[in-house]
Amino acid sequence: MRRETVSDLVAFLAVARERSFTKAAAKLGVSQSALSQTIRSLEARLGLRLLSRTTRSVSPTSAGERLLATVGSHFEEIDAELAALSELREKPAGSIRITAGEHAAYTVIQPALAKILPSYPDIKIEIHVDYGFIDIVALRYDAGVRTGEQVAKDMIAVRIGPEMRMAVVGSPSYFEKHPLPKRPQDLMEHNCINLRLPTHGGLYAWEFEKGKREFHVRVDGQLIFNTIRQRLEAALAGLGLAYMPEDVAQPHIARGNLARVLEDWCAPFPGYHLYYASRRQTSPAFAVLVEALRYGS
Repeated sequence: MRRETVSDLVAFLAVARERSFTKAAAKLGVSQSALSQTIRSLEARLGLRLLSRTTRSVSPTSAGERLLATVGSHFEEIDAELAALSELREKPAGSIRITAGEHAAYTVIQPALAKILPSYPDIKIEIHVDYGFIDIVALRYDAGVRTGEQVAKDMIAVRIGPEMRMAVVGSPSYFEKHPLPKRPQDLMEHNCINLRLPTHGGLYAWEFEKGKREFHVRVDGQLIFNTIRQRLEAALAGLGLAYMPEDVAQPHIARGNLARVLEDWCAPFPGYHLYYASRRQTSPAFAVLVEALRYGS
């Protein structure tokens, strides 16, 4: 069947059911004159009058009634099947791969998954913890999580967490033997616990900001780790100063197991964002995940 024939039949069914060219045209989103021309073309092709028109009403002829009863029922079946398919879309399923840093995985992603996964048993999530900046498209990840300032401009980004701050901390036993640093530069005289980032090819430079002044300090020390947990445990053991997300350190600061320094140099920065390549690639399962993670949802 030609596409034009299908369109003409849809137009006829609308007029026959509404008994009005005006109402049918509004329903189809076309002009009344264009709709009249479509019906005339269909009648000419069939060699039959399908509609009786008067100045006040429109009604199907006997041929029109037959077409309405037979073809109309098939279109209703098609509509019903499309509605059934829509229901399948409302029951999301599938696998989603995400790359995220350790802190984001534990503090943002996992709490959100704990809320939604019991309601969506057919959704599977794979989380790959990685500090590197990777090409999520080339490596076949559906999305990545990084702080807002680190998301590439060509990506779609959804905020999934509040602003963040970092904290420089050390144990009371460490500060019994070392003076408190007053400025970021003073860290060069301290035993600092370093973080190695794969994409930097070296050690992470601690970042500080106060007003318009910014410093990136490459600290030195006896220990180098690649996870927050390792750095936290080393700081608690008095083995040096550590630089980590404020929320990780805060419970230990509150209990007196860690002391914070250089707080006025640790300015807030954009929190975590979920980023992905294109809206056209989103699946129903991915849409569920995005809404669960969206900050403030």
